[in-house]
Amino acid sequence: MRAEIIEYIHSNEELKMFLREMPEWYRTLSRNPNELEKFEIASINYFQKTIPHRVQKFSNGVQMASMMISMFQTMNESE
Repeated sequence: MRAEIIEYIHSNEELKMFLREMPEWYRTLSRNPNELEKFEIASINYFQKTIPHRVQKFSNGVQMASMMISMFQTMNESE
């Protein structure tokens, strides 16, 4: 693998972790260094850092908070 690609990957902890968990990318990047952008996109999807993933996490948090509020309201009404 090219030295600048290795240096770039080692400068980003998430990319380094992704490469360790998906070693087939090491072979892919060694053969075709132009696929670095695809590697980064795959890493973002793997760690669920895309906008749809973030929206889903936020929505789940709001839903959980709503459920907790309704639970507390029900507990206060029963007293």
